[in-house]
Amino acid sequence: MLQLRNEFIVPPLKLGYTTGDGKVNKRHLDFYGQRSKYAGAVVIEPFYLDKGLRELPTQLGIDNDDKLEGLKELNDLIHRYGAKTIAHLNHPGRMAHPKIPGNYFWSSTGKACENGGATPVAMDRYMMDKVTGLFTETAQRAEKADFDFIELQLGHGYLMAQFLSPVVNRREDEYNGSLENRARFPLEILQAVKNAVNIPVIARISGEEMMPGGFGLEEMRLFSRMVEKTGVAALHITAGSVCSTPPWFFQHMFIPKGKTWQLASEIKKEVSIPIIYVGQINTFEDIKTLKKEHRAEFIAVGRALVADPDFIGKYQGKVEGNVRPCLACSEGCLGNVKQGKGLGCVVNPTVNTTLGLPQPAGRKKQIAIVGGGLAGLQAAVTLSERGHNVTLYEKGELGGQFNLAHLPPQKNSLKKIVDFYKKEIERLPVKVIYEEATAEKLKKASYDEVVMATGAIPVIPPIEGLTEYYWTEFLKDDQLPENQKVLIIGGGLIGVEMASKLVDNGNKVIIVEMLDEVARGMEILERKLTLNKLKEKKVEIFTGLKARKVEGSKVTLENKEHKILEINDVDKIIISTGMRSYIPFEKDGLPGFYKIGDAQQPRKAEDAIREGYSLALKL
Repeated sequence: MLQLRNEFIVPPLKLGYTTGDGKVNKRHLDFYGQRSKYAGAVVIEPFYLDKGLRELPTQLGIDNDDKLEGLKELNDLIHRYGAKTIAHLNHPGRMAHPKIPGNYFWSSTGKACENGGATPVAMDRYMMDKVTGLFTETAQRAEKADFDFIELQLGHGYLMAQFLSPVVNRREDEYNGSLENRARFPLEILQAVKNAVNIPVIARISGEEMMPGGFGLEEMRLFSRMVEKTGVAALHITAGSVCSTPPWFFQHMFIPKGKTWQLASEIKKEVSIPIIYVGQINTFEDIKTLKKEHRAEFIAVGRALVADPDFIGKYQGKVEGNVRPCLACSEGCLGNVKQGKGLGCVVNPTVNTTLGLPQPAGRKKQIAIVGGGLAGLQAAVTLSERGHNVTLYEKGELGGQFNLAHLPPQKNSLKKIVDFYKKEIERLPVKVIYEEATAEKLKKASYDEVVMATGAIPVIPPIEGLTEYYWTEFLKDDQLPENQKVLIIGGGLIGVEMASKLVDNGNKVIIVEMLDEVARGMEILERKLTLNKLKEKKVEIFTGLKARKVEGSKVTLENKEHKILEINDVDKIIISTGMRSYIPFEKDGLPGFYKIGDAQQPRKAEDAIREGYSLALKL
């Protein structure tokens, strides 16, 4: 059974922090150390069992005894904070990364993932025995490294799920057909690991595969009973497949919150062992719901702890302050890992950076911040926490252009970060002046430093005859047109989000993009889901074209070969061809003068928040 100091477990988050050697380093110690203070247990990121089975080039390994020293150091650190540690063992099968040299690909059958990846080799008995050996050897190594538990990944589209899944497993032997047959190899692995170690074993399973032809809840009810009979300590219930349904795997903001909780509760009815609930658990209300409505015994909190390492401590009343919210956007965690940077966070500038915590200022200064967007708000909060006297000038609404970010379909969670900053501004002695700042006003007030966080404004291309156009006005429901023909010039993030909003109101939408691709700058899962939606809604997308002329309701386009295309009967034109920094005045005799966020260069929210925080640490 699970015996922990409390109900909270940190689930296995992929960090991608190694240098390529698979060993623990300072980045791992910093990350897990901060998040172990109030948790009952911490599951370390998925280990590779063999160097040829990596999902990331920078993944942690447990394949060799040369990893033991670092793993023991990590376990010792977490244990000193009072939390238990869990080694997450997973064989990716066909989901090993196809571009990592030396990787090999085995599966239940020779069927590649339909979303891409290498074609695997169908496993024979020799290969199955080799996999069993990998699991038992690495489980023993985990025990030797002082882990308290082992968690086996039997779901999420990885090797064990590739045997369980009727849509993947096409074998013609005793390991396919009925659920009992498809479950045979995962249960063999589970039993072998239990026999090899003296520490408890947890099984992680997908309650549903969330794909046509995949396994569903009814089979997982039966499978959970089979798993319980092996004597596991608990079941950790999630959903989806990394291959076919990655939004469910990553619990993206486009996925409805609570589905995995329902699956877990249904499986809970079938077994007597503890169930671990997981999936977008990022507010105190979520925890209350899980305890009251689902009678949850154990709760896995992951990305909420990336955004705020003290999330659990704040829930327990041991740490004061507002919770810095997880947006379930996957931008910093998934996006940065995919890019090889390692896990970061849009809203938390200290994750995977060298930026420390705010320290009291040596000399208190009078500081003006011009602009209340994300960069300006973060700078104001951190400067005030350090003891400076901060005045924030904002001519509109706090949050700036990020107030638009939550308006496209299924992105309401993005509003949380603006709400957080507003609470922080109320908590701290920050003076907010709702008017436009000028150089004369700032000089007269005699500030020691002036921080420009004035954001960016749209770039309007020189299109002949263009006199009436829109930018993001239609994101607001009270201004959204209906059943009209709308031409969007510019197919970047803003243009594609505008299209997604417009098609929901019956509009016929056409996107024209000068470059060869659309949705640049969009988080990878959001990009795929949104473009699929636009395809289903029959949005016309033209790339490699420039808008040259507007004549009434006719717009003339031109490609690189100077061929002309005309679009007629256009009711509305949206311009989303990029942004440029907006600086209403320069230094002009002012003291220290700094530019942050889009005022420095138009970029992403993560950059804006980090720049605001970084500058505030230095002033």
